[in-house]
Amino acid sequence: MRQLTILACLCFLPCLAAQLAAQIKYTLNGYIKDSLSGETLIGASISFEEGRKGVNANRYGFYSITLAAGEYQAVCSFIGYESKVFTIRVDSTRSLDILLSPLTTSMNNVTVIGKKKEDHLKTAQMGKIDLDMNAVKTLPVLLGETDILKTLQLMPGVRNAGEGNSGIYVRGGGPDQNLILLDEAVVYNSGHLFGFFSVFNSDAIKSVSLIKGGMPAQYGGRLSSVLDIAMKEGNLNKTEIDAGIGLIASRFTIQGPIKKQKASYMLSARRTYVDQLIKPFVSKQNSSYGSGYYFYDLNAKMNYIFSPRDRLYLSGYLGRDVFEYKNSRRSFSLRVPWGNATATARLNHVFSRKLFANLTLLYNDYKFSFDGGQNNFNLKLSSGIQDYAAKTDFDWYASTAHKVRFGAQYTYHTFRPNVASGSQDTTEFTPNNSVTKHAKEYAAYIQDDWDISKLLKLNVGVRYSVFHQVGPYTAYNRDADGNKLDSVQYGSGKLVKGYGGLEPRATLRFMLNNNSSVKLAVTRNLQYIHLVTNAGTTLPTDLWVPSTLHVKPQIGWQYAAGYFRNFNNNMFETSLELYYKTMQNQIEYREGYTPSLTDPEQEFVFGKGWSYGSELFVRKVKGRLTGWVGYTLSYSWRRFPDLNYGNKYPSKYDRRHDLSVVGMYELTKKWKLSSIFVYGSGNAMSLPERFYFINNVLTQQYSTINAYRAAAYHRLDFAATYTPVPKRKHKYTSSWVFSIYNVYSRANPYFYYYDQSGSISLNGRVVIKAKKVSLFPIIPAVTWNVHW
Repeated sequence: MRQLTILACLCFLPCLAAQLAAQIKYTLNGYIKDSLSGETLIGASISFEEGRKGVNANRYGFYSITLAAGEYQAVCSFIGYESKVFTIRVDSTRSLDILLSPLTTSMNNVTVIGKKKEDHLKTAQMGKIDLDMNAVKTLPVLLGETDILKTLQLMPGVRNAGEGNSGIYVRGGGPDQNLILLDEAVVYNSGHLFGFFSVFNSDAIKSVSLIKGGMPAQYGGRLSSVLDIAMKEGNLNKTEIDAGIGLIASRFTIQGPIKKQKASYMLSARRTYVDQLIKPFVSKQNSSYGSGYYFYDLNAKMNYIFSPRDRLYLSGYLGRDVFEYKNSRRSFSLRVPWGNATATARLNHVFSRKLFANLTLLYNDYKFSFDGGQNNFNLKLSSGIQDYAAKTDFDWYASTAHKVRFGAQYTYHTFRPNVASGSQDTTEFTPNNSVTKHAKEYAAYIQDDWDISKLLKLNVGVRYSVFHQVGPYTAYNRDADGNKLDSVQYGSGKLVKGYGGLEPRATLRFMLNNNSSVKLAVTRNLQYIHLVTNAGTTLPTDLWVPSTLHVKPQIGWQYAAGYFRNFNNNMFETSLELYYKTMQNQIEYREGYTPSLTDPEQEFVFGKGWSYGSELFVRKVKGRLTGWVGYTLSYSWRRFPDLNYGNKYPSKYDRRHDLSVVGMYELTKKWKLSSIFVYGSGNAMSLPERFYFINNVLTQQYSTINAYRAAAYHRLDFAATYTPVPKRKHKYTSSWVFSIYNVYSRANPYFYYYDQSGSISLNGRVVIKAKKVSLFPIIPAVTWNVHW
């Protein structure tokens, strides 16, 4: 009997050993990188067991995953790169860096928008859009200038402000409700040429992500969306040069190793040159000689790898618009410069195979100034906002089922809404009209990406934020007419007014089957700084103001639900999302407001807003023909007790229907074609309804707010990219992009005005006609790009 027992134990011993081995777990961690440049790939995915277990790299390309001992087939993939399939034996804890090769032969299997063919199904994230920069550069654009913001306007739920404008308005929210980050630094003004071009030079950009629903807890301070943009780090292996000459601007980018596999740099510059081209043809005797407009951008970045655990990044951006006008006959001159400057320093440290940390120091500065004069009189105006910030973020890969992220942030804001000075001959005017305000903002967050089961996944988090207006500051008590009665002074750093609160976030995903899923999301956001505008676009004269004694923070709740499905072996990806958003403490100027140098707070009125809608998205991601169709049906409303008699009205960001059709076709190895068609309901606007004379002066009586709509907007664009294939290999490659903007020359409305003819005093008859102003007819453009 004893012998039989021993024999049975010997028979079951291999099975027991295999079971014990399967219970032993090991951790793999490392970076996912571009095999040619050595740059890390943000959000690249690695999966095991046919996708049942996996993880995405963080914003620095770092990943960590814990698996039971055994042999696995791994798949690593990223947008624009060849997927890598390999077998790995997990029998120890170790580092594993993974290199992916860029797709170079064709775009047949490139996902145009998105990271991985199944990511939009399986992740607990809603309303996220990732752009492929290579695809963006092939799309037709205004005057041949590649623009990531105009590409995002082609997505459902994202609309523009009007003809040619690069601003984005997400799900019924305003321009200030979008958190725009460049290497984690806030960009307060995203437009060049009064908003017709964005400030982002595509040659310097590595990745672009827009989150319009289910905002993760790591982001805060805005109600509508997050646009997270990362600059290229620089090639660690060899020097590369990219340059381009377009219709209105030229670009130059150089990147390469400072020390191979250890440190690299990237420098990129862009400038318009129309002013320089026109200058030789303008006579010096012309009264307007010396007038002109130009803008430029400078991007710089370097990184240094101290060790496998430590890496330093330094990056910066400087952009300026300059408008100059001179009239020698009238002895008049005007110079208006404005723009952003940002600087970022980041230090990565890997504490353990499961814990990754990043420390960030940030600086950003937005300035607008006006310097004009005539004869011996000179006037200067300026406004702006400046931030100093520090933040720390941790990624803790607790287990295969839990990826935890937590961190904290501090920002010191300085707001300068209006500062004026002047001179007359030798007399200087420096009135004490500065209404500079200071504020401190704090935030801490924690979130967990939790794989509950194969079918159920939950991303849940909470953010707690605090905002303090601090001194130096003088608060005035005023009577009903706005006259100052008395004041209270606050010393430097003293608390004037404080706000704060919890911001819970949650997104739930349920897999219906391998090809479809349902997602639900709810987010609460607090916004402490506000852009107050008297126009429909983001102009450089708009003012950023903080929450203060009299201005409360905006509060937003967004609820969203979506159905996601893939068809035909993941060739087609579709989604239908529904959303409802409430917005409290919205700000507008009072009726009859005219700009002045007083504290703008005295001119504000407050109300609420809400928006809701549905977004349909269908895209084809495989084959020679790729592209997408996006359609949005939406409503956006506002109600202010002091405006429109207290009745609700459509917001200026309301657009009932919005349709985008985008196609890209690889005709041959040399030729790629692309086309865009957009249609949108007209912008809401207020118009005069009655005209009458008072003492022979024509007077207008306006409608209620936004009671009318402009004509519908629609446009067709086309582009062809020609890439020569030389018989002999050269050190450089080049391409030509031929584009036509507004192919059928649609006269889309920019604004309306009323023209008056006749005279009451002369013939007793006055004719008033409404006229439409359009900006861009059909515009062909040619851009030449070269790469060494």
